[in-house]
Amino acid sequence: MSSTKLGIFNKLSKPFVKLVENYYPDAFIFVIVLSVLTFFLAITNTDATPIQTLEAWGNGLPKLFTFTAQITIIMVTAHALAHTDPVEKFLSKIGSYPSSPIQAYALVTFISGVASLFAWSFGLIVGGIISKFVAIGCSKKRIRIHYPLLVACAYSGYVIWHMGYSSSAALFVSSDGHSLVDQIGVIPVTETIFTTFNIGLALITLLIITIVNPLMRPTNDKEIKEIDSNVFRSNYNNKDENLNHSVRNVAQVIENNRLISMFVGFILLSFISYIFYTKGFSLDLNLVSWTFLGIGLLLSNSAIHYVRLVNKAAVTIGPIILQYPFYAGIMGMMADTGLINVIASAISSISSADTLGFYSFLSGGIVNMFIPSGGGQWAVQGPVMIEAAKSLNVEPYVIVLGVAYGDQWTNMIQPFWTIPLLAIAGLHMRQIMGYTFVIFLITGILYGGAMLYLGSG
Repeated sequence: MSSTKLGIFNKLSKPFVKLVENYYPDAFIFVIVLSVLTFFLAITNTDATPIQTLEAWGNGLPKLFTFTAQITIIMVTAHALAHTDPVEKFLSKIGSYPSSPIQAYALVTFISGVASLFAWSFGLIVGGIISKFVAIGCSKKRIRIHYPLLVACAYSGYVIWHMGYSSSAALFVSSDGHSLVDQIGVIPVTETIFTTFNIGLALITLLIITIVNPLMRPTNDKEIKEIDSNVFRSNYNNKDENLNHSVRNVAQVIENNRLISMFVGFILLSFISYIFYTKGFSLDLNLVSWTFLGIGLLLSNSAIHYVRLVNKAAVTIGPIILQYPFYAGIMGMMADTGLINVIASAISSISSADTLGFYSFLSGGIVNMFIPSGGGQWAVQGPVMIEAAKSLNVEPYVIVLGVAYGDQWTNMIQPFWTIPLLAIAGLHMRQIMGYTFVIFLITGILYGGAMLYLGSG
């Protein structure tokens, strides 16, 4: 790769890196600022009074408790699965493959992207782990890697999560009895996730970010910040910690018996297979969680080993649990004051049948900044956009894809979902998000163009 081409992308990333380092607040401060902004937007753009808006905020705080529990289980089980012996050894082996910085950045991007297609939570966890292992492997080979960019590569793979196995919007409309079933019926995942359009766009996006990320690497060796391999060595599967070799009583025999964890894992996966057999390939958040739990139990060393893996995962979910009620409060203000209807009406007024999918994408990106939850966002935005689709005679699946792409797109500048990945990688959001701003720009053009093409088809 010529130094001129490399310099272009490196120079493009630098102003965003400085912007984030100087002006981006911590994720918790970010949600507080968004809450205040939503409050003033609601009272200035709707008929709601300040008291009514405050009431909408307070009533909204607990609305995502069930969803928060589901997200927590997914995060914990994905984290535990990624730290089982077989998975961690596999990732460690992969981490030793790169023989150059370009290969390192590209490999982390590709793996995190593929993992995100399998499930958004798995992509975040695997991304954090693989970036750590690749950095350590390169350090052993004396290959200088800019660790913040490497972790940014891991997070950039998250930009395609809504195109895969755990797509919240697609899973929602594919569920029997969902809240919009009277308007649009049940839309199977074969019309959303597993369409040629969606799969092709996901692969193209993955290819582009895998090429672009290495081009942002520093050209000046003095700018490179390497990993401290002594601090970040994995200790999740330390045999002495996780297994009690001096078993003395019946309780310890049971705790350290691998057959028990394997039995429970087998039962869970059998149940999931039964669901698929009787209902077809029907996915929801619960089945994704049980999949992670079942595989994790099968791969763990024992029941007590799996419990300790879960305990290790707790550090990654604390900040998420703290922030979700505030985002639920934002969701309450947007829904109960009618602010989301104002936004949707403004979009519909400038849309045509050909462009509604594109504007669904843009609005999905905007709303995601205030409600960084695929499921929560669809619950608020979905009904309004579907109503617009009916009035313009647009197929509902176009709206589903548009909102989904918008949601994953602005994750590149929304710090909420960096929390679990950064907890593993040991960095702060401000160290990586300048690079993901570049991915935000590139994928914005790509997804926007794709939705215009889909709408004109």
